[in-house]
Formats: sequence, C-alpha cells, structure tokens
Amino acid sequence: MPGPALVASVLALAMAPSPAFDHSAFDLLLRRHVAEGLVDYDAFARSRDFRAYLEGLASARPEGLPEPERLAFWINAYNAWTIELINAHEERESIRNINKTLGLLPLKGPWSEKMVRAAGRTLSLDHVEHEIIRKQFDEPRIHFALVCAALGCPPLRSEAYTGERLEEQLQEQARRFLRDSPLKNRVDVERETVWASPILTWYEGDFGGDHASLGRFLARYWPEGPERELLLAGEFRLRKTAYDWTLNSVEKGPSPAAR
Repeated sequence: MPGPALVASVLALAMAPSPAFDHSAFDLLLRRHVAEGLVDYDAFARSRDFRAYLEGLASARPEGLPEPERLAFWINAYNAWTIELINAHEERESIRNINKTLGLLPLKGPWSEKMVRAAGRTLSLDHVEHEIIRKQFDEPRIHFALVCAALGCPPLRSEAYTGERLEEQLQEQARRFLRDSPLKNRVDVERETVWASPILTWYEGDFGGDHASLGRFLARYWPEGPERELLLAGEFRLRKTAYDWTLNSVEKGPSPAAR
C-alpha cells in the first residue's frame, strides 16, 4: 500500500489548480495590430501566430481553471474568433453583412454560425456569449469587454485579458465605454435624461432589470456631482444613442483628430 506521504502528494496534485492558459501570443498580436480600438484585420489574416493561438483555444481545457482565468479565457476566445469570422468571410464593411440573405439579416446571422472552436467544442459566438459567459459568470462588465467588430461596440483592448488582471481590465473597459465615449453614453442633467448605448438597454436585465438599477450601476463610474446624483436618484428618462455597425477596422475608423 502507498505510504501516507505518497497519498498526500497525489491528493495535493489532484487538488492543485490547473495552470493558466497562455494568452501571450494573442496579447502580442493585439499590441501590434490594434490601436485605439481599431483593428488591422489584414495583419491578423496573415499571421501564423494567430492561427496557432486559435488552435490552442480549440484544444484548451479551461474547466479546471479559477473563475477569473475561465472568464478571461472565454472573453479572449470570443474576441479572437470574432476577428477570425470577419477574415473568414473577407468582410471589410460590417459584420452584419455576413450570412445576410436578400439584403436582410436572417435568423442565423453572423453570431449563430458555428465556427468558434474552443475548449474541445465547436460553438457559435451567440453560444459563447449567452450560454457560457452570461450564464456562468455574474459579471455585467463583460458587455464592455466583448467586441462584436463594430464601431458601436466598446473598444477592443490592445492586450489580452488575464485572470490576474481581470478586475483592473474590466474596470478600465467600463470607464472607457461609459465615461470616455459621450457619443455612446452621457448624462444630461438639465434634461434629466441619460443617453445610453443600446448595449445597456439590450441587456438591461444584467444591470438590475430597471432604470433605477441601471442608474446605480452607472453611478459607480461618475464622480461626485449632479450627474452622479441624477443616476443614483433613478428619476431620469433613458434614451438610446445610435449604434454604428461599421467595421471597427483601421480603414473604417475615425481619423485620429476625430477620436
């Protein structure tokens, strides 16, 4: 029979957390080919390192990772395979042109195409977002990290997400999208109106389910002052800003002077 020391060692190995998935290749590609949220899709299409990273996602087994590592894995998988979806269809105008029939967006659409190979499965972007990320993680800030290849989306970070820095990264993404993008989100105290990206209304349930809860969530990102007071009071009209479905590419993005 094995001795107590051997049994203890085996148990310790079995209980030890799995090593974090290595996103360094994706991190380097994002640093090289994403600037101020705008993507050089042609560079990703040419990159052998990107192909290798996608293959790594396909064979990965994130189930045993700590929760922050698992969430970082699935955010990166969503964003990486969105880039690949754009390139696989050689689309350079709008993601909504993918799988479009007779000029209309069909039920399938780009987000229902099963082309995301991750964790030993082949999934759609919709499945990754709604069945994995939103169901398994109680984290509304993922809506500021998942990027659907449109200018109306939050900006794609020029770095990969990691479990170690996930809290910091999600906080910065929320601040950038909510506070630093007034064409998408702003608070008009004089008119008692909150102008919000459609993302916040599409997924209002993830932010509490009503205007008052959404206001309290948004207030976290405003400093002391009349805007924050209006958000906390919850007595405001909620209006949607326009959503720009133009591809978030370096060619289609606004000029540096306009950003």
